[in-house]
Amino acid sequence: MTFSLVARCPRTGHLGVAALTATAGVGKLLSHVRSGVGAVATQATHNPYLAYDGLPMLAEGRAPREVVDTLLARDPGREVRQAGMVDAAGQAYAVTGGRTLPWSGHRTGPGFAAQGNRLTGPQTLDAIVRAYLDEPGHDLVERLLRAIEAGEHTGGDREGAGSATITVVGDEPYPLWDLRVDDHPDPAAELRRLYGVFQEQMLPIVRGLPTRDDPLGESARQVLAGGTAGV
Repeated sequence: MTFSLVARCPRTGHLGVAALTATAGVGKLLSHVRSGVGAVATQATHNPYLAYDGLPMLAEGRAPREVVDTLLARDPGREVRQAGMVDAAGQAYAVTGGRTLPWSGHRTGPGFAAQGNRLTGPQTLDAIVRAYLDEPGHDLVERLLRAIEAGEHTGGDREGAGSATITVVGDEPYPLWDLRVDDHPDPAAELRRLYGVFQEQMLPIVRGLPTRDDPLGESARQVLAGGTAGV
């Protein structure tokens, strides 16, 4: 009852996950991203360990296909699982269990994997991929948002929509973007509204945080110089 997209931006190296579903709180169990390592979406009948165990395996240098296939081989519920994975090099892989609810399937390409279950049809994933690939010069968060909007425009989930999420991680372990709509009659539209709010209010704060290369951080630097900073 979900469609999602995991992706790596070849221009910036940023990693992200975007998803929309009929139920509440899609980001709670589906989205997993680790800076410099990869991104995972786990859905259908969830198994979060595909991400919790999979990301450390990616960090060891193992390819997404090997990671997912290894984990599913020892998962007794593999026939009802669905997952997409992309690593920091842009290798992508997805699986759809044979007993996930129709229509179910996935699409993969350089740097992305799109997957969905209980959809109105394959046109949802086709629209997601087209929207994601359409403007490669845009930031990853905008490309993911357009993909969610395109998928929803096709009818998306056969049971309607209730929640949506986008997470993007850059060079630091904390998220650059973490947008969540947990319960809303039009989560794609609300996600777009929150994107505008966060771009104005939250993104400058995130960009002022300490980094590995700058442990002081720009916000603290301004305060110590006699200025002010948010939050």
